[in-house]
Amino acid sequence: MKDVVYTHGHHESVLRSHRWRTAENSAAYLLGEVRPGLDVLDVGCGPGTITADLAARVAPGRVTAVDASAGVLDQARAVAAERGLDNVVFAVADAHALDFPDDTFDVVHAHQVLQHVGDPVGALREMRRVCRPGGVVAVRDSDYAGFTWFPEVPALTEWQELYRRVARANGGEPDAGRRLLSWARRAGFADVTPSAAAWCFATPGDRAWWSALWADRTTESGYARQAVEGGHTTPERLAAVAEGWREWGRSDDGWFTVPHGEILCRV
Repeated sequence: MKDVVYTHGHHESVLRSHRWRTAENSAAYLLGEVRPGLDVLDVGCGPGTITADLAARVAPGRVTAVDASAGVLDQARAVAAERGLDNVVFAVADAHALDFPDDTFDVVHAHQVLQHVGDPVGALREMRRVCRPGGVVAVRDSDYAGFTWFPEVPALTEWQELYRRVARANGGEPDAGRRLLSWARRAGFADVTPSAAAWCFATPGDRAWWSALWADRTTESGYARQAVEGGHTTPERLAAVAEGWREWGRSDDGWFTVPHGEILCRV
């Protein structure tokens, strides 16, 4: 399997968006399955805001939160501590080889993970392996080709095409959302409930926040470095794309939609 590079990296502009995520705005399709006493594995937990929300809902059950980055787990620990949660444990882990026995968890959750892994079907098989019979594996991923916006700012079209090239060069699949059902079936799941949902950024505050963080990510994040070092673009073009994000953010008519595919897989 090809080594995979996390395209976004963990620059502050990336974590700015990750910390915004909650169980309500990013895992609503799962919440009907979550109740006190369950054991949850959160794969690719990032800075831990969704993790903390799930932990509060399953207490006295426990959440095990794993990520490939040890550094970001420190931030997740801080979030849990700030909320007074004592039912969360953290560990570094590879989604392709989870270091847990078979049938360990009632719920296995992964948000925006499969688009970045080299073998999404293999990762789903691992999630299925560690999930108890009667439990659920819940996965949600965005679909970059389906991102839509208004007004039509040409620099954002350039950004969309560039990001997809860089992500694929890194071994990922940026249009993962539409592939989740197919991947789950190939991983051996027979009972899959597919759905879709979207984030929408169209209020003045949302536009300002979304455009600023993507302008920063375009020039300062790991993605920016990979885009240039991989020969996909130049710093000058990235600066122009960042200005396109700011132009979109200044529009009173600005609208941006991020679609997501979702699957609930019963074990």
